[in-house]
Amino acid sequence: MSNVVNLAKFKKRKAKAEAQKRAETNVRLHGRTTAERTLEAKQKALLDRRVDGAKLSSDDDEVEPE
Repeated sequence: MSNVVNLAKFKKRKAKAEAQKRAETNVRLHGRTTAERTLEAKQKALLDRRVDGAKLSSDDDEVEPE
């Protein structure tokens, strides 16, 4: 004899599994919090300022050889 399956519960379980899979995919693609993005932007800006400050000469000051 076979088991009786409640189709409503089956559909809900299937939809929930698909939603969870979609959520995991989105986390991999876009999975950073606002705080993490802000922190990374601040660190990048600080690094850019340090690199620009450490340059010996700017690109404008270069003299073309004759």
